[in-house]
Amino acid sequence: MNFSIGFDKRDLPKVHEAFDKIVGSNKWTEGYYTELFENNWAKWNELESVAFSSWAGAALAALDFYNLKGKTVLCPSNTFMATPLATLQAGAEVQFVDCNKFDLCMSYDDMVSKAEKYKPAAIWVVHIGGHLAFEIEKIAAYCKANSIILLEDCAHAHGASFNGKKPGMWGDAGFYSFYATKTISTGEGGMLVSKHKDVIEHAKKYRNYGKFDYTVKGLNYRITEFQAAIGAFGTERLQEIVDFKNNYAETLHSAHPNRLKLPEGMISGYYKYIVFDPIEKSTGKVYEEQCHHILKHNVELPNSDWIAGNHWCVPVYYNP
Repeated sequence: MNFSIGFDKRDLPKVHEAFDKIVGSNKWTEGYYTELFENNWAKWNELESVAFSSWAGAALAALDFYNLKGKTVLCPSNTFMATPLATLQAGAEVQFVDCNKFDLCMSYDDMVSKAEKYKPAAIWVVHIGGHLAFEIEKIAAYCKANSIILLEDCAHAHGASFNGKKPGMWGDAGFYSFYATKTISTGEGGMLVSKHKDVIEHAKKYRNYGKFDYTVKGLNYRITEFQAAIGAFGTERLQEIVDFKNNYAETLHSAHPNRLKLPEGMISGYYKYIVFDPIEKSTGKVYEEQCHHILKHNVELPNSDWIAGNHWCVPVYYNP
């Protein structure tokens, strides 16, 4: 199965029609399709949503809202460098946490150990591979009990749920990526979701230089109307895409008994189909190099190092 952008070509006529409307309107940003994309995403995610030009812009908006400059933030090392780099860009200090072997996501036990040591103001949980962190309930409960801000990196988690709860519902804010490889893609783009109205309002100002009162010191992280139109139509097919991927994954299970296995009640969007055996036809690994090595942190994270060398990804692309 060759790589394929997660866009249904049956929607091309709608895209062409939308592009004609956008061009004719002379409003190529901050218009109808940005609002439609946000509304469609909010309908699926059941949280208010703010569209951005990138995942990074969405993350920086929340990091700015919570004023984390000079404070410590815990972050799993088994993630894309965007997570720690956005945190560092916000002026915070990053301390890395080990992952679990069974879900590739942050270890609750190591998180508690690091939290007791570093007294963080915030903690990142990263949902790896299309499923949700198996220990998200415990992580969220710990953060709530200890007044720690919980940020959810949902870049892989389009279409996922756990006993009906969607990504971003456990934390104070969640952040999606719509990069070219993602389940829903706009080429480049991001979305912030939150249950907190003040985070949503801050994000809307942050992406647009803080207009119009400039009390928020934001920059330009606006999404274009062209990208938003593609995202809006893709989101309308999200359930269909997730169903397709889950049905396809079912056909792979018998060939891969040593695969990552989901707990009861969890649905994966199957951004990645992860196995713990070397395979001939692989899309490689989720991450081959851990962030704590890239940033030269002197910390022992044995599970993260094990994961880097002992998992592979079977190709699963939406191709109706």
